[in-house]
Amino acid sequence: MLKIGVLGVGHLGRIHVKCIKMIEEYDLVGFYDPSDENAELAMNESGINRFADVQELIDSVDVIDIVTPTISHFDSAAKALKKFKHVFIEKPIVTTPEEAMELIDLAAEANVKVQVGHVERFNPALLAAEKFINKPMFIEAHRLAQFNPRGTDVPVTLDLMIHDLDIVLSVVKSPIKKVSASGVKIVSETPDIANARIEFDNGCVANLTASRISLKNMRKARFFQKDAYISVDFFKKQTEIVRMKDVDPEKAGPFDMIIDLGEGKGSKQITIEKPEVQEINAIKTELESFYNSIINNTIPSVTINDGYLALDLAYKIMDKINQGANNL
Repeated sequence: MLKIGVLGVGHLGRIHVKCIKMIEEYDLVGFYDPSDENAELAMNESGINRFADVQELIDSVDVIDIVTPTISHFDSAAKALKKFKHVFIEKPIVTTPEEAMELIDLAAEANVKVQVGHVERFNPALLAAEKFINKPMFIEAHRLAQFNPRGTDVPVTLDLMIHDLDIVLSVVKSPIKKVSASGVKIVSETPDIANARIEFDNGCVANLTASRISLKNMRKARFFQKDAYISVDFFKKQTEIVRMKDVDPEKAGPFDMIIDLGEGKGSKQITIEKPEVQEINAIKTELESFYNSIINNTIPSVTINDGYLALDLAYKIMDKINQGANNL
């Protein structure tokens, strides 16, 4: 059993607390949060111990779960790593790519495990689709959310789009060749809607849109590859696989979807498959995976380097947005 402590018990932090309490392999020692309001809610909901000092909590555990505002991620993680503690850290990993590089060095020196909370990697819809995704050449993602002041301390690229950036980087095994982007400030001091086009050396193109001022919530991604199209609805937790295969029209059933390619090129049959999507708690699952990586000394599901790469790409996109704004 690993002793674990939580830094930050705001809305997401309290969800982490509830999930950790469901995992028998963790011993939840307590939490630290400077907010009396957050602390009271956490203690009333979960009956856990509040620590008065960050360092005292770090010294009392094997694992630190950082669910604080992004601006404090680096300082919190650095304190834990310097005490040789394993660290789970919410996305985005830190405030800047430079901080992420420093954290990578600290983690290497400490020789401990660090996992980044890119929770959509554990969305059951994506887990159901993973075995079907094979060298996609075009990816389209839309992540739209209704306005919530809670996320406006950072640009929409870091708030929402970074989920899809991490997913794209996890499935496209190729260096980035070119990044194009645009964005608009609507109600915040930073862009509230953004679009990015990412071109890879292998020819794959990803087109991502993120908005936090939408009239409805949407979290969808589509992966196009040779003879297949995979649709993932992260919000509704649904997956659909559309394939095309060679077919003899004379042997096709009356309800089969057949496309005549014309000019003697034969016919293709369209098949639609809806793989079973398991009902799982994504946050609980990612925390369980972190426990397993510590105990079994394996690479975490979302590494500290993964967190850096997603953040670095987000900054490249923000730079392109700023360049466009300056040229107006």
